Amino acid sequence: MMISWVWQSIRVFTACGLVTMFALPQNLTAQVHVVSPAELQKQTLAASRERQRNLEIVTRFLSSPLAEKAMRIVHTDGRQVKTAISNLSDQDLARLAQRAQKAQADFAAGNLSDRELLVILIAVLVLVVIILAATH
Repeated sequence: MMISWVWQSIRVFTACGLVTMFALPQNLTAQVHVVSPAELQKQTLAASRERQRNLEIVTRFLSSPLAEKAMRIVHTDGRQVKTAISNLSDQDLARLAQRAQKAQADFAAGNLSDRELLVILIAVLVLVVIILAATH
């Protein structure tokens, strides 16, 4: 009699535990995120805007007459280079945009000659080709 009462108690306790475990929604614990969906969306949007800004900087840099001359010197098609730039990683694109901005600022300030800027443009084109060759 005593043993059946113990087994009955164990069965009831196990049943209550299982009902509690399966009755609570599983997504209740999954809804607690380290980063909220709104924050994640905000960060994604900011990264997308930054990438677009970097693309515009590099594209503008490579659209100058001197850049077109550099592309002719290294026998590179401007459309292919601009297409290739869009395939760069965010980090590579950011570094390239930073270098392009610095070169443009130095040139505008008179710190670079046409020849020096041409050398920088050729180096940028070679860098783009190397990065793309390494990633494909």
